[in-house]
Amino acid sequence: MANLNKVMLIGNLTSDPEVRTTPRGSSLTELRIAVNRVTSGPNEGDKREETTFLDVTCWGRTGEIAAQYLSKGRPVFIEGRLQMDSWEDKQTGQRRSRIRIIAENLQLLSGGRDGASQGGTPAPRQGGYNNGSYRQGTAPQGEPAAPSPAPAEDDDDIPF
Repeated sequence: MANLNKVMLIGNLTSDPEVRTTPRGSSLTELRIAVNRVTSGPNEGDKREETTFLDVTCWGRTGEIAAQYLSKGRPVFIEGRLQMDSWEDKQTGQRRSRIRIIAENLQLLSGGRDGASQGGTPAPRQGGYNNGSYRQGTAPQGEPAAPSPAPAEDDDDIPF
């Protein structure tokens, strides 16, 4: 039988990302997001909102991008997998566990508390943030990208 461990979430950060480095030098970023769900009650017009708080771990470049562009209140789409963490509580000696999301992909969404949501995608900051995805190798903000040369009109070396 096949197995599948895949999670897709859209939520808002409840705090700023926390960046750490492991003893082996790997970068990891911890996020905490709130995912809301609105349900209707037994009476017409009754609306209930459920909020689930989730811990998310982003490794490497994904975490660096999250730390650079995300802040408390910002919406984010996270795609990843579930992981069970278990440990022994030092104070009580009891066995504890929790489920966290290991992000494999994230997409920055418009909106949040910084006012960038008025009309679409937030303005780019330092780096190559554009339309919710990160592209490496783009020109820094304030510097125009070099125009690509136009092909010569008599260039017949088209490979098709």
